[in-house]
Amino acid sequence: MCQFMTTELLGLLANMSFEIDPVKYGQLWEKVDNLTTKVDKLEEGMEELLALANKGRGGFWVGMMVVSGISSIVGFIAHWLTGK
Repeated sequence: MCQFMTTELLGLLANMSFEIDPVKYGQLWEKVDNLTTKVDKLEEGMEELLALANKGRGGFWVGMMVVSGISSIVGFIAHWLTGK
């Protein structure tokens, strides 16, 4: 059984032609080149988005620090004025 399948498979492979159509190969090459360009642009965009997110995150923490400092000063002054 196994030998029959091997012989049949070899027969099918012998009848197949492995010629490459130059036109289709050129079209494929062009598609790959276009996709490579698109992927490069996407990578650049992702890097810009990551940098923007990091700036936003840093700005958030600076804002939190400023608000925390202001609330501490207001709390100190309120405590001092009320005398508690």
